Amino acid sequence: MKKSTKFTVFARRFSPILGGPVAIALMVGVSGCGGSDDPETTVTKVTYQSLDPVKPLTVPAEFRQPEGKSVPAVVIVHGSSGIDSRGISYAKELNQAGIATFEIDLWAARGITGPAGRPRSVPETLPDAYGALKYLSNQPNIDAKRIGIMGFSWGGVVSMLTATDPYTKLYMNGTNLAFAAHAPNYPVCWVYNNGIVPGYEFKAFTGKKIFVQGGDLDTYDLPGTCPALAASVETLAPGLLSVKMYAGATHGFDRTEPTITINDPFAHLDRGGEVEMTPNLEVAAKARAATVAFFRAQFGM
Repeated sequence: MKKSTKFTVFARRFSPILGGPVAIALMVGVSGCGGSDDPETTVTKVTYQSLDPVKPLTVPAEFRQPEGKSVPAVVIVHGSSGIDSRGISYAKELNQAGIATFEIDLWAARGITGPAGRPRSVPETLPDAYGALKYLSNQPNIDAKRIGIMGFSWGGVVSMLTATDPYTKLYMNGTNLAFAAHAPNYPVCWVYNNGIVPGYEFKAFTGKKIFVQGGDLDTYDLPGTCPALAASVETLAPGLLSVKMYAGATHGFDRTEPTITINDPFAHLDRGGEVEMTPNLEVAAKARAATVAFFRAQFGM
C-alpha cells in the first residue's frame, strides 16, 4: 500500500444526507492499495433507465457477475461523496460468495460529481434503485426473486426506504418485484417516523429483512437511536429489522479514504454539529463479513 499524503481543504457543500448547504473541512489524501478481481467474475459497465415517471434518467452502473446461472444479486448505493472505496470492497466479497453486484452511480446520472447539486432529498433517488431492480430482474443469469440492496449513508437511507411497501408499490406497480433483503450502513436512524422530514415514513413494509450496521460514535444519532428504531419496528413487524452497532466506529467507518470532518445541520438528532468519518479497518472487515452472511442467509445459500 502506498503511503498517504494529506492536506486540508475548506469548502461549502450540501448536507450529506438530507440536503441543505453545509461548510466542511476535508482531510484529503492520495493513497493506493492493491487488490485483484476474482478471475471468475465478469465485470461490465452498463447503463439502465430509472423509473422516474416524469424525468427518467440514464444511470451508469458496474455489473459484476460470478460464474453460474440464476445467481442472486445485490444493488450497491453510494453515499453523498459518490462512488468510493466502500462499494468495491463489499462487491468483491459478495462476488467471492457467489453473489452478483450492481453498483449504481446516482450522481453521474445527474451530471454531478459530489454532494453539491444533489437532489434535495433521498426519496428523489428511489427511482434509480427500483430501476436497477427492474434491470437485474431481466438479466438471464440473475434470479429475480433474490435481488437485495445495500448502501452507505445516503445509500443506506435508500436501502431503508426501499423496504417500505408504499414506495415499492409506487415504482414497481404492475409487477411482483421487490427487493429480497436490505442492508443499510449507518442510515441516520433518527430521521424515520419523526414527522420532521416528510417522505421518511417507516411503518408499512414489504416484509423483507433489514439489517442495519452502525457505529456508536456516529454523531448523526446517539448510540441507542438505531436500536430504538428497531424496537419500534418490532411492534409493527416482529423480526423484520435487526441492528449491529460497533464500538469505536464513526459514521462512514468502512471508508479507506482519509478522515473527513463535516458540519451538518442534520447531525446530532437534527440539532446540527460536526460529524467525523474515520476509517476503521477492523470494524469494516467485520461489517463486510456480516453483510455477506446476511445476504447468504436471506438468499438461502
